[in-house]
Amino acid sequence: MTQNSYQQKTLAGATGIELIVAAYDGALRFLYRSIQAVEEDDVRGRRIAVKRVIDIFMYLQARLRMDIGGEPARALSDFYAAMFNMTLEASGAASKEQFEEVIKCVRNVRDAWVIASKDPNAGKVLPRELRTREEKFALPPHHAAKSSGYEGEVTATRWSA
Repeated sequence: MTQNSYQQKTLAGATGIELIVAAYDGALRFLYRSIQAVEEDDVRGRRIAVKRVIDIFMYLQARLRMDIGGEPARALSDFYAAMFNMTLEASGAASKEQFEEVIKCVRNVRDAWVIASKDPNAGKVLPRELRTREEKFALPPHHAAKSSGYEGEVTATRWSA
């Protein structure tokens, strides 16, 4: 089995939040590739890797729903804009240290998404385009509570991004 088909099969069963974590992992991989290109004085390789990082940040930012996510969505939007700028500055300066700072910031937020992925209700508030097929058709917590007759016992988190 090739690396690509393995990755495709792994991502096929992922939840929406796990897909977001995978996007962060991709950004980190390309940031490390950028550092390698700086160390090897490979300008073309650095530009290609930086473009991939920027594409990931733009993708994630474009999927934010300010109308639903509120303040957390605005904070993530600001974060993606800052990482976009810091990545461009690191590339322009061909600075390993600046890329390492971006990696530190991205890893911190990625780890927060990993923690959120452990909350079974977190995926239910993702925008539909970031949900997996199974998540798109799952009943929201308040519908499930009404149909089960245990409405008073359901506690849904209001986490959203």
